[in-house]
Amino acid sequence: MENTLTLSLMMLFLALHPGFPGVGGRKEDPHAEANGKKRAPTIHVSDTKGGRCAYTFIVPQQKLTGALCVSTAPEAAAATATANRSEVASLRAELGRQQERLEKLRAQLERDGSLAAEVRALRQESNAMNTRVTQLYAQLLHEVIHKKDQALEQRRVENLLLNATTQALQVSSNFRELEKKYGALTSMMTSQNLFIARLEKQCQCGNTTSAPPVTPEPARSRSQAHSNDSSEAAGDMSNDVQRDQSAPPSQDDKPVERTSVPMTTASTPTDHPFISFPITKTPGPWRDCQHALDSGETTSGIYLLRPQSTNRLLQAWCDQTSAEGGWTVIQRRQDGSVNFFRTWEQYKQGFGNLDGEYWLGLEHLYWLTKQTHYKLRVALEDWQGRQVFAEYDSFYLEPETDWYRLRLGEYQGTAGDSLSWHNNKAFTTLDRDKDGYSGNCAHFQKGGWWYHMCAHSNLNGVWYRGGHYRSRYQDGVYWAQFHGGAYSLKRVSMMIKPA
Repeated sequence: MENTLTLSLMMLFLALHPGFPGVGGRKEDPHAEANGKKRAPTIHVSDTKGGRCAYTFIVPQQKLTGALCVSTAPEAAAATATANRSEVASLRAELGRQQERLEKLRAQLERDGSLAAEVRALRQESNAMNTRVTQLYAQLLHEVIHKKDQALEQRRVENLLLNATTQALQVSSNFRELEKKYGALTSMMTSQNLFIARLEKQCQCGNTTSAPPVTPEPARSRSQAHSNDSSEAAGDMSNDVQRDQSAPPSQDDKPVERTSVPMTTASTPTDHPFISFPITKTPGPWRDCQHALDSGETTSGIYLLRPQSTNRLLQAWCDQTSAEGGWTVIQRRQDGSVNFFRTWEQYKQGFGNLDGEYWLGLEHLYWLTKQTHYKLRVALEDWQGRQVFAEYDSFYLEPETDWYRLRLGEYQGTAGDSLSWHNNKAFTTLDRDKDGYSGNCAHFQKGGWWYHMCAHSNLNGVWYRGGHYRSRYQDGVYWAQFHGGAYSLKRVSMMIKPA
């Protein structure tokens, strides 16, 4: 600052005296300014002895805080310039270093900013993950509670299944006991029928004036024991699935009453014994009921038949009045007196009462339909008295090796076609499952039939009184095209004759 003040004063002096050559006779070097070298102004005290004038400068007083140095040597000025240049260079170097540090700080700030953004993003993601974890925990807790509920429900269902299995086993054992009782009753009735037949022969061959044979005491006791057993069996079988609770009493005893020998006195002639089949012109046997009709037998009843190519004798009911007659009845339902929930062997050989409800037998059907081309007629009647029928122009069965498979022809009639769905299907019973269903249709339909999956018709099902019935399964005597599967028909018969 002192140098600047000195230079300012010298410039002021030179401006006031433009022709002044210099102090002490010395001139300024005109090339010095051109060469960029300024000489420091010097103040010399004039010599009064040389006859030169002396000047006195009045300079305003300056408030200087430091010493006022005037350089009078060029080396000092050069050193000052060099010092200034070095200071400027050092300042520039320092400025460069500061700028570098500033750039570094900016770069670091940018990195720190990106790191801060990443930290914020990570914090948001962490919050989202915490929320998701909370949701998953709640869902897991719900699933655990649901699994516990399912485990409880599964145990409950297992207990119910176990109870149902126990009940099924108990019912099965009861059914086997009833089958044993039924077999015992059947054998007892057979023996009594034989005994009654012997009595009838004695009545026919005996003298009309002689006293009728008296039934011996053991026979009476046996008959009484049979009646007791029959009543007990009827009581045991009151819960049978095949019998309706409101159905009339069993007709097992009716043949005994019909064939019982009337007690006669010596003054009255012996009556002819009651027989369930008509007195025919020829004793037979016939090939079928059409053969009997062609032979002049026009009365409906039980006829003795023997199919061709076999020595098998069988009895069947011949309907000689319906649809021009000649029909061999192979199945009939009318009062629910016969249980149709039977085994394979029973359906094969046949069962029931020929003048009531019965099934002719699959083996007999096979041999009958093997003789010639047969047709089938199904007669149906509901509880309002309406009668309809269904006829099929072809009907025969395959042998037992093919499970008595059904072969049907074309349908015609007024009942609707509910049997063609069973065409080409094997016969199924409670102990022979040959249907297309995963379970046994015979167990659900309570009968034997050519089941498919399962039935559009079930003529061997449970005979329910009154038509519409309530049951867990459709197990009634139904024809789906006639009142549907929840309606049990009143009367049903299946008949065949040569086409």
